[in-house]
Formats: sequence, C-alpha cells, structure tokens
Amino acid sequence: MKSYISIVFLFTVSFFYAQNWQTNFEEAQSLAIKENKNIVLVFSGSDWCAPCMKLEKNIWMSAEFKVEAEKNWVTYKADFPKKKANQLAPEITEQNKVLAEKYNKGGSFPLVVLLDKNGKVLGMTGFKNVSPAEYIAMIKKFEK
Repeated sequence: MKSYISIVFLFTVSFFYAQNWQTNFEEAQSLAIKENKNIVLVFSGSDWCAPCMKLEKNIWMSAEFKVEAEKNWVTYKADFPKKKANQLAPEITEQNKVLAEKYNKGGSFPLVVLLDKNGKVLGMTGFKNVSPAEYIAMIKKFEK
C-alpha cells in the first residue's frame, strides 16, 4: 500500500509541476497577449549541446522554475536536434529556423531570450552554472 501511495504522490507532483512548453510560437505569443505575460524563448540543441542539456536538467526541470514559469511566463523551446531519431515535425523545424533568423542570428546555444508579449527583446542570456533561484532572478531582471 505504501508503494502505491508513493507512486500516486510522485505522479501527482510530476503532473502538477509539468512544464507547459508551447509547441507553436504564434500560439505562444497569442497566449502571452491574452494572459499579459512575457515569453521565455529558449534556443536549444537538446541532443548535442552539453550546456543545453545542463540547463534542461538543472533549471527547466526544476520545480522552482516550473512554478515561476507557470505564474509569470509563456515558455517556448526552439530546439535544433541533430540526431535523426530526434528530428521534429517539418513545420516546427521551419518555425524554429524563422525564430533563429530573427532572435538568434549568432547561432548561440543555448540562448535564452526574454520577449515581451509583442515579441520585443527584453534581454538575453545563455548557460550559467547557478541555482534555479539565481537563474529566475536573472531572467526577472530583464523585465525591469
């Protein structure tokens, strides 16, 4: 019985803290306008970029970031995987290329861009080996 309760608890916690990364940037922007939130746009190479993987594990997957993002931001990950098995749908790949041409001309990975609801850049950063609280604070500084 204890293991059943543990499994239910872990599932509930995982569900509650599930990150709500948008998969369509236009929809993300519409949601940001509707909810009056800024957009955290992340350029990632999920299967080849070591700092991207560290950000995923240490920041994006942290409960602290998930709670903060749910309250304050709309999140979108523009991923550029290299492995054939990890390729995205063609329309998502094209959408991410368009976003990179506009917001990541230098081709930096990872690149975290905070946009206002209209798509104006408020600030940019990359990988920082800091705690989730410090990373959140860094993003929030762009909002001022």
